Amino acid sequence: MLLMDITAGQSVDDVMRRWPATIAVFIRHRMACVGCAIGPYHSVADASAEYGFDVSAFLDELRAAAGTS
Repeated sequence: MLLMDITAGQSVDDVMRRWPATIAVFIRHRMACVGCAIGPYHSVADASAEYGFDVSAFLDELRAAAGTS
């Protein structure tokens, strides 16, 4: 079975729907992405930039939570 990886271009909504465990990462960083109407249109890279996070480090956290790393 091929396990899909989380990418910087993926929408935050898609990430949270496919890997619900990642919701805790967004909450831990106090990001308003959970339940946000922009979630389907904002990429992980967009959200990282908006909150001033390094996208690579944030992706590592998301992947660890999702078990894809």
